[in-house]
Amino acid sequence: MIEFCKKRECLSREDRLRRSYYEVLRDELDQFVIGYSLVGSYNNFLRMKIPYPFVELRELKPRARIPSTEFESQNSFLIIFCEDAIDDRHKKYIRYFDANKTTKTNLLRHKYFPNVENFNRNIKYFETDQFFALLRSLLPVDYALLIQRSRQTRIQYALTHFHVRVDWPIADASEDLAKYLQYISKDLYEKGDKYAEDLQKLF
Repeated sequence: MIEFCKKRECLSREDRLRRSYYEVLRDELDQFVIGYSLVGSYNNFLRMKIPYPFVELRELKPRARIPSTEFESQNSFLIIFCEDAIDDRHKKYIRYFDANKTTKTNLLRHKYFPNVENFNRNIKYFETDQFFALLRSLLPVDYALLIQRSRQTRIQYALTHFHVRVDWPIADASEDLAKYLQYISKDLYEKGDKYAEDLQKLF
């Protein structure tokens, strides 16, 4: 996990190759999200015959008031693309569990994913032809999508989880309260994912 924070000149030859590959994929993902968020949103407004809410110049200045209005036609999303695999110890901050892995069984529970009957488990890998079709179909799902290095290989990236929540303050508060009430002794995940999920719901 620490390796991907290092500067390029401090990496081994293998890790430099992985970083180069990651950067190529990141650029490809950038192009996709620009098309989805900006071009796609603009087309949504045109289709609905609603004037596009361009940002006023005054809103770009420091300490400017940012309008809190949310538009239904705006394509919103959150994607976490990590150069390495996220360690299990960070699960209390970035919440991903077996229940939200990109498997056919889990996707069947969500109405957003089309054509799930023809789901191929390799579709979740960045290199496959249908990867961006999978990504696009899951973007409307609440919370975030997690793309990270596959744990099976050193240089392959996959959309491993959907419906991922970032809950740093909530997790810390739940952990502190659970320790105080003696539900746990060390950390939130010492009794497994299911127990941790139930505790956070309880608190």
